[in-house]
Amino acid sequence: QVQLVESGGGSVQAGDSLRLSCAASGRTLGFASMGWFRQAPGKEREFVSGIDWRGAATIYGNSVKGRFTTSRDNAKNTVYLQMSALKYEDTGVYYCARSTQVSITTEEGDYDYWGQGTQVTVSS
Repeated sequence: QVQLVESGGGSVQAGDSLRLSCAASGRTLGFASMGWFRQAPGKEREFVSGIDWRGAATIYGNSVKGRFTTSRDNAKNTVYLQMSALKYEDTGVYYCARSTQVSITTEEGDYDYWGQGTQVTVSS
């Protein structure tokens, strides 16, 4: 059993930065890759970023590429999402999730544990 808790969301102006954290408890993240997803009002959940089990590889959705950076600290059982140059279009609820694989996956169905989400609101 793994519990994931996101934190760091808030309301900011366009161009600002936020750092989201995802703390895991219950079990260590171990060899699982991790992902960040977001869901804006009226839209489907969207893949934001993924990081492999070791933190050696990352991938990003096209809409955030070059602006967001994900990392992990397995000793702290924590995953991070550094968001820069935020846009109004980045507004949404951000979720971290644990996958069933060691490599990165963009498919929601490959993730078995999800956090409760943290709200990010960007004003233009």
